[in-house]
Amino acid sequence: MASFLSRPLASLARLSLPPGARGMEPRRSSPPLLLLLLLLGASGFFQSYAVEVDVKDASNATCLYAKWMMRFLIKYETNSSDYKNATLNLSSGVTHNGSVCGNDTQAALLAVQFGEGHSWSINFTKTNETYQGEFITFTYNTNDTAVFPDAKRKGPITIFVKDTMHPVQLNNVFVCHNTDFLEAENVTQIFWNVTVQPFVQNGTISKKESRCRADMPTSAPTVPPTIANVTTAPTTTLSPAPTTAPKPVENPDTGNYSLKSGNTTCLLATVGLQLNVSQDKPHLINVNPKTTTADGACGNTTATLKLNDGNSTLIGFTFVVKNTSASVQKFYLKEVNVTLLNHLNGSVISNADNSNFSEWDAFLGSSYMCRKEQTLKINEDLQVHTFNLWIQPFLVKANKFSTAEECFADSDLNFLIPIAVGMALGFLIILVFISYVIGRRKSRTGYQSV
Repeated sequence: MASFLSRPLASLARLSLPPGARGMEPRRSSPPLLLLLLLLGASGFFQSYAVEVDVKDASNATCLYAKWMMRFLIKYETNSSDYKNATLNLSSGVTHNGSVCGNDTQAALLAVQFGEGHSWSINFTKTNETYQGEFITFTYNTNDTAVFPDAKRKGPITIFVKDTMHPVQLNNVFVCHNTDFLEAENVTQIFWNVTVQPFVQNGTISKKESRCRADMPTSAPTVPPTIANVTTAPTTTLSPAPTTAPKPVENPDTGNYSLKSGNTTCLLATVGLQLNVSQDKPHLINVNPKTTTADGACGNTTATLKLNDGNSTLIGFTFVVKNTSASVQKFYLKEVNVTLLNHLNGSVISNADNSNFSEWDAFLGSSYMCRKEQTLKINEDLQVHTFNLWIQPFLVKANKFSTAEECFADSDLNFLIPIAVGMALGFLIILVFISYVIGRRKSRTGYQSV
């Protein structure tokens, strides 16, 4: 994997669409940027290609420009009813048919086609001052047996994703070198090294850049010393700085997450999350709830909560309902999947899944609570630690948690406290009784005749 990612990118594929290319209606799509990477396979590997698209209007002037890289991670069902993870990369044979310039009344469309029946597109709308991506449309074809061996469902599958791109000032080019990813319907779309500008004015790509948040500097630049701010200090001999132990990672902050079905809340979750990654160099990663968004789906017997920290971590929790008797139903956590990405180039650090859990069970209509730390082992190299967990994936009423069923660790603690208090009181009563008996004996001794 590492040697593959270190190989140089192939030449850019470039297209200038001929005049008249804007006659097609746009399809729904979303975020900016695009292309590929990665491999899953035997002895060979797929090369990564950057794509550059230069769409021309009727006067042969540039009206839409984009250059980016992307790839796709897809989970699909096999004929044996298990699930496999596939990586879909763009090949060198990329076409760009159907791209549309757009205008004040029509959305601009950036569309590419590649491989054995795969395609991707995003549409852009504009106001008087800004433009932004609206929807992304991605179609993958499971008839491509090189990517989807033994796929149970055959043929093209299309998904739609709302773009998370913020409005950009017109006549500004949007740039994002860091990794961005979107997850929906068992597909993770990964983008990096993105440059895009729809509604280009006067056929010239703007030199004004609007950067994504991930590209923004996180610390103030270092101020070079000048005569005014340099003070001459006396020469002294400094002893080596003492070696300090690494600071332990604190427990993560607790985040509050929810999903809606229409206007009704259908899933509630409160949890602090920490990843224990032992691949290469062991380290702990706290999931920051301030930058984490929730997505997923609610159902009558299955619910999925997907958390995206907006940087490099995707965590999915799948809950199912089981019948414990003819009239009693319970829910439990069945599956957890985690994807860790390199936020600089989009490479996958870890993509782990465990669908054999039977944790966090509670009666349907109740919630599950566990304040103490719990550990979910995904594989030998990855664990998920939860703190202050409170979850209800089904039958949420009035946007509030129902009565909670506590985990054994918490209930055990609740039992121990009154037991310890009772034992202390019992011991105190025994001491008082013994003191009373001794006092009575001494009193009787004082009244004996000499």
